[in-house]
This record gives sequence, C-alpha cells and structure tokens, in this order.
Amino acid sequence: MTTTPNAMLFDLDGTLLDTAPDLGNALNHILRLYKMPTVTYQQYRNIASDGAKGLLELGFGEELKEYDFTKLRQQLLDYYEQNICVDTCYFEGIETLLSNLNKQNIPWGIVTNKPEFLTLKLVKYFPLLENCAVIISGDSLPNRKPHPEPLLHAQKLLNIATPNTWYIGDAERDIQAANSANMVSVVTLNGYIDKSIDVDMWNPDIKVSSARELLSIM
Repeated sequence: MTTTPNAMLFDLDGTLLDTAPDLGNALNHILRLYKMPTVTYQQYRNIASDGAKGLLELGFGEELKEYDFTKLRQQLLDYYEQNICVDTCYFEGIETLLSNLNKQNIPWGIVTNKPEFLTLKLVKYFPLLENCAVIISGDSLPNRKPHPEPLLHAQKLLNIATPNTWYIGDAERDIQAANSANMVSVVTLNGYIDKSIDVDMWNPDIKVSSARELLSIM
C-alpha cells in the first residue's frame, strides 16, 4: 500500500488549495446583501468543501427556505467567480510535493466537484496546477464524487498500463470514491475536516497531516 504510486489524483478545495477565505467572502457578501449576520472563518472553514448549498445553509440557517435558493446560489457563484483568487493559496508543502512528482515523472491530476467554469478559472492563477495531466470537474461527467466515475475516467486519461493510483482528499466523499475505484485512498487531515469527525470511519488507506508527510511516505 505504501509503495510509490505511479499516478496521483487530488481533490482541489481543502486539499491542494485553501479556498475557504474566498468562499467565505462570497457568502458574507450575500449575507450583507440580505441584511443577515455574517459568519466567521472558524464557522465557514469546514463548510468550504460543501459548495454553495452548504455555505448558504450555514449563513441563512432555517430562514433559507424563505428565500429563492436558486437566486441566492447564482448571486453567490457570481460574486465568487469575480473574486475567485483574492485570498486563496496553496496549502503548505503542496508546491514541493507537486514539483517532486514532476521530477519523478509521476503523472498527477485534479478531480474535484467544483463546477468546471470555476475550476478552470481558478487554476489559471496557479500555473503548476493548470499544467497538470488531467482535470475533471464536478460537471465534466454524468456522475461526480462520491461516485468513482470521475476518478476512473481521470485514471484512464492518464493512460497508465498497470495503474497504482493514489487519490488524496479531505472529505468522506473523496475516500468513498477512491475506495470504490480501487485506488489507494489518502485523507489529508489539514483540510476542511471538523475535529470532531473520526476519519477512521471513512476507511482511508492512509492518513496524513500535511503534504510534507505525504511526500515522506511515498
């Protein structure tokens, strides 16, 4: 299990990039627009991987049902698209990890549930990510994580004869997808995981606390 992978696939939000600040900024913009109390970083950080729906549920709570959800979602996505990389940055050690994969000629890619129009716009700010071997977004295929289809499709595009692919993510759906795809599932604990969650219940093959630790066990 801990033999060197011959391919690696990564989740995006909460794994490669810390996008929570800009997602939270978008939520707070909408909350101010509707004269609602804003939320703090500590409140929205662990919701950042749950998309617009999770963010709006956090911000509006029980009052969400009183509003036009489709309109709110579009307003949030519009603001986020226009301000997609103000405070977003790599998680510590990610650039070193990815550069090392490139040096070892280990192909790697991104499989995210983020909509394609946002994914492709965001990675343009990070040339290392934009130039990866494959990018699969949440609407690239009929199914998205936790279904294994996006991971299997990405692996197919990498065109590896005998794949030993690792998938790294920070959410239960990531581990479910990797396990279903018969890939080595790796959960990164420095992502958007609530400290009260027992990630062992997800049945990951490997747990790491940072990109540096992941690099050390490869």
